[in-house]
Amino acid sequence: MVLGIETSCDETSAAVVAQDNILSNVVATQEIHQRFGGVVPEFASRAHLRQLPVIIQSALSEANIDFSNLQGLAVTYGPGLAGSLLVGLSMCKALAFSLDLPFIGINHLEGHILATTAESRQPDYPCLALVVSGGHTLLVHVEKPLCYKIVGQTIDDAAGEAFDKVSKILNLGYPGGPAIEKAATAGDSRAINFPIGLDKKNNLDFSFSGLKTAVLYHVQSLSPRELQAQNADIAAGFQRAVIDALLNKTLMALEIHNCRQIVLAGGVVRNQALRNRFQNACEKNNLELFIPSPQLCTDNAAMIAQAGTIRLQNGEKSGFDLDVIPNLSLDTKPKRKGGKS
Repeated sequence: MVLGIETSCDETSAAVVAQDNILSNVVATQEIHQRFGGVVPEFASRAHLRQLPVIIQSALSEANIDFSNLQGLAVTYGPGLAGSLLVGLSMCKALAFSLDLPFIGINHLEGHILATTAESRQPDYPCLALVVSGGHTLLVHVEKPLCYKIVGQTIDDAAGEAFDKVSKILNLGYPGGPAIEKAATAGDSRAINFPIGLDKKNNLDFSFSGLKTAVLYHVQSLSPRELQAQNADIAAGFQRAVIDALLNKTLMALEIHNCRQIVLAGGVVRNQALRNRFQNACEKNNLELFIPSPQLCTDNAAMIAQAGTIRLQNGEKSGFDLDVIPNLSLDTKPKRKGGKS
């Protein structure tokens, strides 16, 4: 029975997982950032300090247990905002010391990839994972459990970041993902053709800055009345271009790396149009698709607890000298001091 803690950005979360069953998963989203149109790091870390003790107690209560029932702890130590990560890691260390329990530092991106394993069986290996969030857009070849190799990534904006920026251009609000998706439902995705970056054969990297700029130039060419009339079509066209890029690169990577299974992960995967496109493509090409439920797509502690359970069962643990790594890569296997690498 593992308590997970997630504070990498602006969600404060704690969860309890036991034998691949999610007993609780409490997430508090920091609404203060909406007025600024993006996450303010100092405000985020202060909010974590206030909320985390209450969120942990709520997770234990929802799971109907207390601290004495726990057998281990898991916490995100990167990538993310340094101040936010420090709040979670410090709390985890304090609990591990006071309760005399092992704890393990978890890569936030690994948590996203393993989120589906808390709800269904693990995919066969090798498989391909697409991680799409506000801070990351990665294609990851998973050769075997817990062994990751990045085979494609964005060279500029992450997909979620592009959603936020285009939403701001269209005055749709923050966060941009849900706002763009809602506006797109009333639009024609074929009315405006926006470019797809790095659309070349055998290139698995992504680029969304050119797409964002194309939307900006198109909006600047319109009068206020024209913009109001085209707003939904612009949102739909932009969303289609992002999904086209993600799907095309993923199918290309599957062929290059001879994989038949796809794991989708990250907050952008909540987008229903994206989920539908991938499901249709997998049915057409006889591929198997693993998608977390919407509540496990965005940042949450259940995915961290699940990853922690797997690594703790492997005999891994972290030492109290573990530090946060804001730019932690999934491509490496950093040695966890105090235990196995």
